[in-house]
Amino acid sequence: MAASSGLVGPAPSVARSGPVARFELLVHSVLLSLASVLGAVLCCLWIAGVALVPFGLGLPMTLLCAVAVRWFADRHRQWAGQRLGTPIARPYLPTPPGNRLTQLQAELRAPASWRDCAWLLANSVACWLTSGLSLVLFLAGWFYSGYPLLVAVTPPEVFREPFGFFPVHGLGQTLLVALAGSVFLAAWYFSAEPLARLNARLMRSLLTPTDKAELLARVGQLTQTRAEAVDAGASELRRIERDLHDGAQARLVSLGMNLGLAERVADDPEAVRRLLAEARASTAGALEELRDLVRGIHPPVLADRGLDGAVQALALANPVPTTVEVRIPGRLPAPVESAAYFAIAETLTNAIKHAGARQVRISVEFTREPGRVSGELRITVADDGHGGATIDDGGGLHGIARRLAAFDGTLTVDSPSGGPTEVRMSLPCALS
Repeated sequence: MAASSGLVGPAPSVARSGPVARFELLVHSVLLSLASVLGAVLCCLWIAGVALVPFGLGLPMTLLCAVAVRWFADRHRQWAGQRLGTPIARPYLPTPPGNRLTQLQAELRAPASWRDCAWLLANSVACWLTSGLSLVLFLAGWFYSGYPLLVAVTPPEVFREPFGFFPVHGLGQTLLVALAGSVFLAAWYFSAEPLARLNARLMRSLLTPTDKAELLARVGQLTQTRAEAVDAGASELRRIERDLHDGAQARLVSLGMNLGLAERVADDPEAVRRLLAEARASTAGALEELRDLVRGIHPPVLADRGLDGAVQALALANPVPTTVEVRIPGRLPAPVESAAYFAIAETLTNAIKHAGARQVRISVEFTREPGRVSGELRITVADDGHGGATIDDGGGLHGIARRLAAFDGTLTVDSPSGGPTEVRMSLPCALS
């Protein structure tokens, strides 16, 4: 199943230490140094494309460069986020609908695009003062450490002035050069990690969203979630109206007709008895449908016993073996409990109907922030079905994601073909 995409790719990892980690940083230094040169070239091409747009020549070039610049910046955000241990968000607003000229105008007006351009120029210099310096220290240490061997195997006129610093006469001076190489290697070893973190902080300073960009992104997200919540509410009202019209209302109409017929045939006790039995059956059916409708709006067990009891009731009613583990040190707000309950119920339905699951595991845990009553509700629904589930538009999981988004919640899915499937949901909330 396709997991929802994050902002900067994989989750950040904490930097390791030791010789292996130093050589990993050395490889990164080489790649970042070469990338800084490529970034400078890309920046020049992007500026040239923008300059040629008024002449009708730079439109394709500018759009292509804009896409390449954003991809290039995203890769550096990912690396810096992994190095610093915190993800770096993308500052870009959604691309507006329209033709390429409209999209290009939006690209040129976006402050994030120009900040990326400024970062490319700054990175072409700053990267060589950080990653490049680490690479130079390593190469110098390696060269000078092997200098006695070079002196021994080359003719006398070769390698007698190491990089023109001073002439070398005799074995003793070559050993001093080798000692200088050890100093360079030590400097590289102990400065590799600080230089890498410094480079990552420089990237973060220019590639992270500004306060204004974060505010605009937040406003856009709230606007979208509000529209989705309104649509979901309207769809729910239409469903309730349809269920009442097709179910309880039809049964009540039938009840009224039976009672009216009973009045007309009052002199036929057998007919009256039959009509009253039909009326009683219609009343019982209408009550059952109304109860089901109420459960679909807000289950009584959820109001009475909270999310813990409601999830346990779901597991008992589930036709496949279901294990439940709930760790919630209190009651949650009613809207959060309702959203979490229906998200779990919909996920269980998908696991049974579409995944062919034979066993389901539900885990619900509330993690409190230190010193605060607020925290995060984490829900995991795992099954042993055949997998292959995706968060597609119009699907059940997409509906769950929309329901959770109204509460700033998230949904991620791990469902490779052949299974198993694990649906992870999170909801920021506070104990009531």
